[in-house]
Amino acid sequence: MSVVSESISRRVTLGYIASHYGFKLEPKFSDGVTVTSIADSPDSVRPGALYVLKGDDDPSLLSVAVARGAYAVLVPPSFASQARSVGVPVLFATPDPETMGALASDIAGMPANTMAVFVVCGEDDQETQADVVRLADFLHMLGNPVGIVSRAGSSSLERELEMNYPLGILDVQHTLAVCSEDGAAAMVVSADSETLRPGALEGVSVDVLGSIETLNRAQSVDMLESVRNRYGFIIDEHKRLVSCSEESNWLVGQSGPANGLQAQRRLSLAIAMALDAGVRRSNIRNALRVSKEMQ
Repeated sequence: MSVVSESISRRVTLGYIASHYGFKLEPKFSDGVTVTSIADSPDSVRPGALYVLKGDDDPSLLSVAVARGAYAVLVPPSFASQARSVGVPVLFATPDPETMGALASDIAGMPANTMAVFVVCGEDDQETQADVVRLADFLHMLGNPVGIVSRAGSSSLERELEMNYPLGILDVQHTLAVCSEDGAAAMVVSADSETLRPGALEGVSVDVLGSIETLNRAQSVDMLESVRNRYGFIIDEHKRLVSCSEESNWLVGQSGPANGLQAQRRLSLAIAMALDAGVRRSNIRNALRVSKEMQ
């Protein structure tokens, strides 16, 4: 996919992009040109797009992108001659992943800021994806419309999303924006190598990061830093990695007959992450009671 599309974006001018991100714009009088999406694949370009040519791409792709309706292109300075010949305004820069994440989020309307974003990580990709499903189900049980980003199945509320994994920066921003537009109140993301490319969460503000792993304090700090360095998300410096706690384990024990140790641990992690997000214990107990009565 590799696109943040017009239907869920805000319109920004090339002048704003150039001044805000420190890019060079040619010609300068094109500063009022508006772009409505961003794409790094010609197949994803729609009329009004800003097309991003990566340093290892074939510069002939610029003409393809313009033919598909790109209003402007963003290229490394080394491609200046090819870019100037395609007939649309050019932004010159070699943005790092952090800048690209911020730009994609900007054009998408900063969708992560409209939802509570939960990220699950761990040593085992399949377990992490299973933890994501349990957390999403639990947040839904609490009354939240939920979106999911996971190799095991991404969705916006009840609608399945077709994705090509692993996802990059633009894919993630597109999915967040779609879910935000659909009315999702919470987003659950699986931070695993099958789901995300390195740096894919650049520009995403994360509210809760959790893992089912049993870790001591030092190991928790190390895992948080490792996952943040790999995927590039933003998280408050005072936040910690959330795992199963005595309180969440106790609440699981009040929820009814055991469904197996691993199922209990997944539910405990979901409860712990909900508590960290500020959900009241009484609301959690009510949701567990309703779930028990429905079994």
